[in-house]
Amino acid sequence: MRFRQTVLLLLLALAIGAFVALELGRYLSFDQLKASQASFAQLHAEQPLTVAAVYFLIYVLATALSIPGAVIITLAGGAIFGLWQGLLIVSFASTVGATLAFLASRFLLRDWVEARFGQRLTDINAGVNREGAFYLFTLRLIPVVPFFLINLLMGLTRMKVWTYYWVSQIGMLAGTAVYVNAGTQLAQLDSVKGILSPALLGSFVLLGIFPLIARRIVAAVQKRKVYARWADQRPKTFDRNLIVIGGGAGGLVSAYIAAAVKAKVTLIEAHKMGGDCLNYGCVPSKALIKSAKLAHQMRHASNYGLSDAAPSFSFKAVMQRVHDVIAAIEPHDSIERYTGLGVEVLQGFGKLVNPWTVEVALNDGTTQRLTARCIVIAAGARPFVPPLPGLDDVGYVNSDTLWDEFSKLDEVPKRLVVLGGGPIGCELAQSFARLGSHVTQVEMGARIMVREDEEVSELAKASLEADGVQVLTGHKALRCELVDGEKTLVVEHAGAEQCIVFDQLLCAVGRVARLQGYGLEDLGIPTHRTVQTNEYLQTIYPNIYAAGDVAGPFQFTHTAAHQAWYAAVNALFGEWKLFKADYSVIPWATFIDPEVARVGLNEQEAKEKNIPYEVTKYGIDDLDRAIADSEAHGYVKVLTVPGKDKILGVTIVGAHAADLLAEYVLAMKHGLGLNKILGTIHTYPTMSEANKFAAGEWKRAHAPQKLLAWVKKYHDWRRG
Repeated sequence: MRFRQTVLLLLLALAIGAFVALELGRYLSFDQLKASQASFAQLHAEQPLTVAAVYFLIYVLATALSIPGAVIITLAGGAIFGLWQGLLIVSFASTVGATLAFLASRFLLRDWVEARFGQRLTDINAGVNREGAFYLFTLRLIPVVPFFLINLLMGLTRMKVWTYYWVSQIGMLAGTAVYVNAGTQLAQLDSVKGILSPALLGSFVLLGIFPLIARRIVAAVQKRKVYARWADQRPKTFDRNLIVIGGGAGGLVSAYIAAAVKAKVTLIEAHKMGGDCLNYGCVPSKALIKSAKLAHQMRHASNYGLSDAAPSFSFKAVMQRVHDVIAAIEPHDSIERYTGLGVEVLQGFGKLVNPWTVEVALNDGTTQRLTARCIVIAAGARPFVPPLPGLDDVGYVNSDTLWDEFSKLDEVPKRLVVLGGGPIGCELAQSFARLGSHVTQVEMGARIMVREDEEVSELAKASLEADGVQVLTGHKALRCELVDGEKTLVVEHAGAEQCIVFDQLLCAVGRVARLQGYGLEDLGIPTHRTVQTNEYLQTIYPNIYAAGDVAGPFQFTHTAAHQAWYAAVNALFGEWKLFKADYSVIPWATFIDPEVARVGLNEQEAKEKNIPYEVTKYGIDDLDRAIADSEAHGYVKVLTVPGKDKILGVTIVGAHAADLLAEYVLAMKHGLGLNKILGTIHTYPTMSEANKFAAGEWKRAHAPQKLLAWVKKYHDWRRG
């Protein structure tokens, strides 16, 4: 392939070189065309087919090579062949030539561009697949845009050749007709500028705008079609501007924004305000992790010059502290607070009746129907329970139910099986092991925390095992059994069955969106694991939005809040401006010890997407504050564009990794590179210095050695 590319590149270079060397450009001037008009007309009269064929080939060649002078050649077509024959020849010749230039760009440049700008080009190709033909048609209607540039740039995308050909053929027709017609009037023209009068330029601009108007019309027709079955149910007036279903992070933020801009908004929550994060996820798990970490530090107090001590505690008190922490944070998400902000809060289960109406089954047993111009579905997710035979017989808890169920226990579970090797499973397995449980963690895959780099998985496994967790990877859970009164999990590994005896079983194998019971099926809103939305978070009904876990693709509290902003703003002001949800910089963290935090690409993702990268790594074991805190383990790993300081992604493993990551999130969001981080003063001694030192490692690796050699010579000379 490289040989063919080289040969083609040489041929193109030779052709362009010959054009320049032979000064063929002098024949593509307006004055030369006028002077030769009579000669061309006579030649055409004598040999019409030959002249037409030669002209066609010259036009194709000039367009394919992007040689300047296409306007003059087009005028010549009108002058020689007249309007209709000239239009026919020029239309096909220009399209064939443009397609050849498109193919040459694709053959010579696309692989190189994809290797260098892989992710960005992937996003562009996604847009081209959706609306590439539309935008190409719009550009072709405006001849002010250089056509050769369109040929080259479109060749870098994944647009189909046939699509490119026919859209170009139709799109260039209007501009071609103008220039060919001008060629028929060549004797009356004084210059090329005389062709494009202000009025004509305005006409071209209107032509370019027309597809945008047509698109709006098509969208309106499609919208009318979507709502057709509900036309007789559309309210003439609406009770509210916005109804939000779900009182978790996505719903709370959506309602907050609506109230802040003085819209009338109702928030519907059937269970607890604050959703999963406050009541079952982020908050209680972090409270438990803190208690478990303190117990761990007491056992290893010698790391701090103290005497090791076995922690004495009441498990009920530990679980009570978890509930106390939830209670302390609850007011932030309470009904009272949101009512005070101007949000109407209804406690009940909301179901869509039509695109504008929600029926609420209130917790007091009554029902109420509300109408709103727009609706946001933020129903969240629930723990996934695997269809494991015998599971109900032995009993189990999940990440939602364990907080209430374990609060009933007098002591920490003696033998705990954690099913799942993702972030939730790892966090809880380590915490209970540190509190004294004998924990067995079962993961079907080859490693835990599979979304992270392999070295991160290995480090996490080693850390869990150091705390006493028995990590079983490559073990598939088959069934649960009661054997002689003992609860048993049967797993398969390397073709053989094994039995694991336990007192408590925790299912932590992921979460699934809550999709049932909200009327989505009745309205025909597509769902596949999540509610299907477009880039504006709209469902098939433009006035119904989804945000948070129910919409995906991420299941984080901070992404739910992030999406909620787009959903609320688009719902309230979308008639004027719609905003595409931005997922370009999404951070996340797993709060095991040491913490694992990441933003952007890691190495395994970069390899999967064939994105070139450089790795810069700084070991936190060298950091002064980490040494002082006896936390000298982990690292900062930064992926950058080869040869540049632009950050593609960062993985941090170590104490306070999630906090340290914020600097990189900010840098990536605003296009700041490692040089900017290196030039920022970081307080000494703090963990944040790790970010500066990582940037310093990159700087040293890219030091201009040749220049430094000359600088050394300069200093040697200065010493005499």
